[in-house]
Amino acid sequence: MTRKFRVAVIGAGIAERHLTGFKWNEDLFEVPVLCSLDEERGRKLCDEYGIPEYVQDAETLFSRDDIDIIDICTPPHSHFDLSRRALEAGKHVICEKPLFGSVADVDAMAEIASATGRTIMPIFQYRYGMGLQKLKRLTELGITGRAFLTTIETHWWRSPDYFAVDWRGKWKTELGGGLLGHAIHAHDMLNYIHGPCDEVFAYGATLNNPIETEDTMALAVRMKNGSLAALSMTLNSHDEISRLRFCFENVTVESILEPYTMGRDPWRFVAKDEAHQRVVDAALAEMPKTEDGYTRQFELFHQALLEGGEPPVTLQDARNSLELVTAAYHSDRTGMPTPMPVTADHPLYRSWLPELG
Repeated sequence: MTRKFRVAVIGAGIAERHLTGFKWNEDLFEVPVLCSLDEERGRKLCDEYGIPEYVQDAETLFSRDDIDIIDICTPPHSHFDLSRRALEAGKHVICEKPLFGSVADVDAMAEIASATGRTIMPIFQYRYGMGLQKLKRLTELGITGRAFLTTIETHWWRSPDYFAVDWRGKWKTELGGGLLGHAIHAHDMLNYIHGPCDEVFAYGATLNNPIETEDTMALAVRMKNGSLAALSMTLNSHDEISRLRFCFENVTVESILEPYTMGRDPWRFVAKDEAHQRVVDAALAEMPKTEDGYTRQFELFHQALLEGGEPPVTLQDARNSLELVTAAYHSDRTGMPTPMPVTADHPLYRSWLPELG
């Protein structure tokens, strides 16, 4: 019989999507308790998902011996402390994006996880759409050939009502703007396919929303594999799209435009000629269909915990994404290209917040 891991969920916003993922994996996970300061939303989720216990004090969760995993779905500024306390209490951790507010925090958390022997998994559920998974498979098989250029558009709309929530749009609580909180999924896909970035030049601006953080940004990126990327993000597009386009030696690949599920099929795979198209089509036809999103990431996390391997999304994956954010903010402020990786001697290693950096 497969072991079930018992999960305590903290939060009542994005937590609902996590709960859906756990429900689709109900033979692998059980959620006996939800913690939220918002009692109305918290109790509603408990009723909807059959969670027997609601609490408001996260402190009560860390000492419980009937909890295996703490799932952190709170505003970004609380992620580091909750993750640390959970690991030190002997729990595994799932934590929503953006993981932390600096590369230094990721490095510190890696040391804590190593010392406690527990596993922390950042959330990048968009990776598991079948469209992106097909591209990943083609790259693993060497069918794509060399990478040339990637373009990524995260063009969404956020109204003043969205930013009326007190922690949004503020450096100290949201930790960043659209580059950090919105485009981070699509930019993780860049790293997922190509590996780490090598250098970035960026322009950022706050053009429409009454917020402290950026709502628009454009990045030119050189990847360590030698390819180039052009990344654009805005929260001021009434016609919301997300689009990823990958130009390789042997194939050009383009995602769907749906803004929040762009990793899903149907993606377009156009090979250099008919013969290579048959190779591409045959490789894709052999791929088994799997679940996507949170459901798939949680399924793979369960497998990793049982087998003692790395989680499907690692702290290094989160570090890669936050290095790009750090370098982009630094480039925007200095007007200069910024190389990566971001190491301890970088001026923004410990914080990119304007008042702290």
